[in-house]
Order: sequence, then C-alpha cells, then structure tokens
Amino acid sequence: MKSHVRSICRHAIHLGLAALLASCGSDAMTSPPSNWVLTMADEFDGAEGSPPNPAIWSHDIGGDGWGNQQLEYDTNSVDNVSHDGQGNLRIVAREESFRGNDYTSARIKTENLFEQRYGRFEARIKLPAGQGLWPAFWMLGADFDQIGWPETGEIDIMEFRGQQTNSISGALHGPGYSAGESFFSSYRLPEGETFTDDFHVFAVDWDPGQIRYWVDSEVYQTLTSSQIRERGRWVFDHPFFVLINLAVGGGFVGPVGQNTEFPAEMLVDYVRIFERAP
Repeated sequence: MKSHVRSICRHAIHLGLAALLASCGSDAMTSPPSNWVLTMADEFDGAEGSPPNPAIWSHDIGGDGWGNQQLEYDTNSVDNVSHDGQGNLRIVAREESFRGNDYTSARIKTENLFEQRYGRFEARIKLPAGQGLWPAFWMLGADFDQIGWPETGEIDIMEFRGQQTNSISGALHGPGYSAGESFFSSYRLPEGETFTDDFHVFAVDWDPGQIRYWVDSEVYQTLTSSQIRERGRWVFDHPFFVLINLAVGGGFVGPVGQNTEFPAEMLVDYVRIFERAP
C-alpha cells in the first residue's frame, strides 16, 4: 500500500498538482508545489539491504577525521548505508574496530552526478539520539576539488547534535566566515518534542543573493549576500552538490557518551531538489 501511495505522490510532484499532493500526507513537500519544478528526486524505494542508487549517489570513503576530528571510518558497505525496504535510506553508525577507527558509518554525495545552482533542496529525515552523534544534510560547491574549502562555499541545510534532541542548526561557510566563524542559526522544537521521535523536513530555498532555511513549514533563518559581505565574499552563485552523512564524534558534538547506543541509525525518507518555475 505504501509503495502505491508513494507512486501517486511522485506523480503529483512531477506535475505540480497541489490538490493531489495534499492527500500525500507526510510524504508531500511542505512548500507550494506551483512555485517549483522538480529536477531530481530519490524516494529510496529500493529493496531491503540494497545500496543507494549509483546514478545519483557516490561515497566518500575514509577515516582521517574529515578535518573535524570525526572518529568513524566511512565505508560503502551496505552494513553502513542501504535501503530498509520500507521506503527509507538508512545510514548506520556502528561501534566496531575498522582500519584503525573505533566506529564505522557512511557519507554519500551527488558530486559529479547531480549538481545545481539555486533552487529548493529538501529531505525528510528521522535523526538518532546520543552524545557524539552528528548527522548532517549539506552541500559543497562543485569546484571543491579545484579551489578547496572554504573558498568553494558550504551550505549546511541541517546539522544535529545527538545530545540536543530538540534542536538543529543551519549555517553558511565561506572565505572569511568558516568553521566557528560561520553564519549560523538554530531551530528548537516546542517543549516535549524531539527530532528523534519522528521524521521532519529540512530544506533551503536558494536564490541569487539569498538563502532561506526551513524546518517543516517554518522559515527560521534568512541569509543575504549583503550580510555575508560584511565579513567575506558571497560564493553562492555556482553549482553545488549534496551530501548526507552520520558522523561520530568531532569538534561540533564532542566525544561519544558512555550511554550512546550503537548501532545508531539515521533514516532518510526522500531527497527532492527543485528549481524555480519559469
């Protein structure tokens, strides 16, 4: 039944049918469909245990900390990233010794497969709880390999500290405003709610000179080129690619807590990317 409903919803997205989308429940996008044209979508409807679609996703593999003192070794194993057979992609962090690291996980990206300048980038995700868990949905400039970071620019659509279960953040990094000097804002759920109990939609609307950050149907941060230029250069007028990962440890979240449970699982219901309708 779920696969049939998801098929109807995908059809609605492609055609921009607002009335049909309204019947799609939590799988529907939260922004007005008439404003956007779909350019890429992965609904993660693969068979249980199958890897991410290689036409959309590749893997960052390694365990050198990624410049953030992360503790995991990121692999391309289906033990760390695979479809769950229920319409989700699961990224699993495991406590296990592997190539000198004490944890394994996964980090996937659309680099050289799908890159876009401007648009709406959104994903519906359920996050894991635990001190030292660091899931993220983010973007890097497509010229990253040529000019490096932070000159290429980084758009953090969603970052989460597993020990702060009711709060996420979004940020921009670039020359003059990177790492701890980034433009940064947090979004907090109402008292008693957490991002680990259910799925939520995380998105940015990226236009020339402006990026707006969403959680579900609420905008919580707007950053403009004039704000950025007070500290550095605006570097967000070229194509970017998407990354999704579940890090373990690192400067953003601190050490792993004694009570953090493994395996820890990040579930991604979908990723959808749009451009402004003409």
